[in-house]
Amino acid sequence: MFLFLVIALAVVVAAVTLAVVGGGEGDGPLPEVAPEQLQDPLPPDRPVNRADIESLRFPLAARGYRMADVDDALGRLAAELAERDARIADLESALAGARTAAHLSMEKHAEEDHQ
Repeated sequence: MFLFLVIALAVVVAAVTLAVVGGGEGDGPLPEVAPEQLQDPLPPDRPVNRADIESLRFPLAARGYRMADVDDALGRLAAELAERDARIADLESALAGARTAAHLSMEKHAEEDHQ
């Protein structure tokens, strides 16, 4: 029984070795495969929306995700968030200025009415 297991193991190892280095029926070792790319990358022509983020799926690499794809996506999201934060700050500043101007205008009209 032990001899049978040793022979079976040797046959399996030989078959795997021939498959990897080329067993005579191919042109050599296993062909090179192009790395997986993002199926649906973030849109370059418009701002990213929630659906874009929810549908984003990174292809798997040998040890997890491809670092370049993840770095590109995170960089793009960081830039868009910074742009939106700056726009929100500008709008809040303009709103505060408009409120101050409206408040001063109301005080001026109230003073003119009392005179």
